[in-house]
Order: sequence, then structure tokens, then C-alpha cells
Amino acid sequence: MVSFFLRRRGSGPSNLLRRVRRQECERAGGRGRVRMTAQLRLQVPCLAVRRHLSTLSGGMRCPAPWRRRPITFLCYILSISALRPMANRVALYHSFPTRLLSRAWGRLNGVELPTWLRKPIYSLYIWTFGVNMQEAAVEDLHHYRNLSEFFRRRLKPAARPLCASSCLISPADGRILHFGRVKNSEVEQVKGVTYSLENFLGPQNSRSKNSSLSFRDLLLSCPDNDLFHVVVYLAPGDYHCFHSPTEWKVELRRHFPGTLMSVNPGVARWVKELFCLNERVVLTGQWQHGFFSLTAVGATNVGSIRVYFDQELQTNSPCYSKGSFHDHSYVAVGDQVLKTTNEGGVVLQKGEAVGEFNLGSTIVLLFEAPKDFIFNLQPGQQIRVGEGLGSL
Repeated sequence: MVSFFLRRRGSGPSNLLRRVRRQECERAGGRGRVRMTAQLRLQVPCLAVRRHLSTLSGGMRCPAPWRRRPITFLCYILSISALRPMANRVALYHSFPTRLLSRAWGRLNGVELPTWLRKPIYSLYIWTFGVNMQEAAVEDLHHYRNLSEFFRRRLKPAARPLCASSCLISPADGRILHFGRVKNSEVEQVKGVTYSLENFLGPQNSRSKNSSLSFRDLLLSCPDNDLFHVVVYLAPGDYHCFHSPTEWKVELRRHFPGTLMSVNPGVARWVKELFCLNERVVLTGQWQHGFFSLTAVGATNVGSIRVYFDQELQTNSPCYSKGSFHDHSYVAVGDQVLKTTNEGGVVLQKGEAVGEFNLGSTIVLLFEAPKDFIFNLQPGQQIRVGEGLGSL
């Protein structure tokens, strides 16, 4: 009845409030009148805004359901996911079928391209990732039948000279992420984020006689030596083969099936122990100063890790057990199977080609050396195969 009277009189809520405030101002007098007028000016627009919003929303009706406002619903979901704890986001990323996607990408890379389409596609890739085709053994883009052959292109013999003054050279083209001494059996993944050396290499049964020693100390053959590490990140535009960083003998190949998450430094900042979760091939053995290992870490779209002297290695298989690994001893194989073996191991020369990725990824070197070993590197610097890593 009151609302009908107000509509009849042409008086809305704002007119009624203005009339009441005016009467109060007349009673309050001078100073109170000024104060009441200011309050009136502030509250009248608020009521007008409220009435306008009420009109737009249909009075007191309930707002439209989420299914009628897809953009609003999407923004709500994104805002909620942004507020989730980091662990939940990592678990969500970890649940992505990266292995399946990598196998599909591998199939796509193997599809033979028409001759007329090869140059436009490869030229776009060269422009996007800054590939230097002048170093390639075959510069003609029509020569590469598919993307896989282009990714695994060979270089000219003189394109990567070996540093003679350094006892250790870079095994791959890429960027130096980290290097230094291994402390407390932990290796730095990115600044402030480490991973366990034992989880990365796996148990060392032959060296577990003294349980009081740390895992790092178990790897050392001499107490006067120390354990060092180098991490080289290969970008998609880099040369994808990796070489032997020194003259050494490979005794064991350990294959860790795992996820294939991106190893980009940005992802490595928020995925703890990323290198321990991803699929990787660990080659361990001995060099002139003791323990030596080279690990090829897989990543998204890098399900294929190939080792030239090991034809039995098969990576990115459809099924695997989480946390499992497979060992293959070259000492037990002997000279009858591997012609490159010598005194129970695969002997690799400095700069010799060892294997290849099917795209960019990461190489991790862990090696024993005298404590006066000095790195000649800078964090983040670009490096190429054959350039020196350090010296004694």
C-alpha cells in the first residue's frame, strides 16, 4: 500500500529521504544544515546507483545461473585456480598426459613432408628459434624429409673444434644453468631449489659397504677429491646431439622411466626435484680422476633419447612403474656384443658422439675431481660442444 502511494504521488525513496533530511536540517540550523546537506549529497547518488543496479538485475530476483554467464564462470574458475596452493598446481600439471603427447609428437615428426612444404616449415622453425643453418652439414632444407631429421641434423666436421687445454669440454650446445661443488648430497636445480643426488642417480649397491658415509662420499674414490656438477640446458633451436665431455669408460646404463614435464628453467622453479621425476638415461663409469656420470634428461616432446652404442635402450614406453629403473651393465656384456668395449666397459673418446635427443632437453654431468678443479664458466652463458668447462 505504501509503495502504491509513493508511485501515485511520484515520490521515490530518494524524494522521501530528501524531504526528511531537509526537515532535520531546518531543525539543526546553520552548521548542522551544512553537515546534513553534505551527507544528503553523498547518499542520494548511492541510492540512485542501487536503484539502477536493482533495475538491471530485475529487482530482487536471483542472478542468472552460471550456465547463462560462461565468461563470468570462466573468470571465476581462473581466479580460484590462481589462489590454489602451489602443490595443487604442480599435481595438476603432473597429471597431464605428457608421455602420450610426446609419443604423438614423435609420430608427427616422422611424417614425410612434401618437397614443396619443407622449406616454408623449416624456415619458420629457423626464424622462431634462431637456428644457424650455416653450421649444418647439409644446408639444403629440401634434404630433410621430416621434422625429426631436421631436429637431428648433423654439423660440419670443423663446426665444433675441441678445446685442447681443458680436461673437460661441453657435451652439448646450450645454456649453462648451474655448476659447482655438490654439497650435502644435494644438487641445485634452480637457484634455491635442490634435488637429492641419490634420487637422481639411484642407489649405488656396490659402494654401500660403509653406511655411515653420505651418498656423496660413497661416490668418491679418494678422500682428497670432491664431487662437481654441471647442468646444460638445450633449447629447441640448439644442436640436439650430445658428445663425450672427456675420455672415460662407461660401465653402467641406468634408465629411469618417468614423466616428461618441461625442463624449462621457469618450470623448474616451482616443480621440486623435476630432474628426479622426468625420464632420464644415466651413464656412469670412471675417468682419470674417479667417478664420472653423464645423464640425459628427457622433457615434453623429448620422449626419444638415443644412445648410439646401446641399441637395446627404448625410452618413452607406454607403460612403466613409478619409481622404477632398469640397469644394463656393459662390464657384464663383454667384447662379444659390444666391439667398443675394452677391459669391461665402453670406452669413449673426448668429443665422440654419444647420443641424441628428438628435441631440446638437459644434460647433467656429475664427476669426481681434485679439489683444486676450477670452472671457467658463468651462470647463464651460452656454450657449444667442444668448449672448455674447467681445468686443473
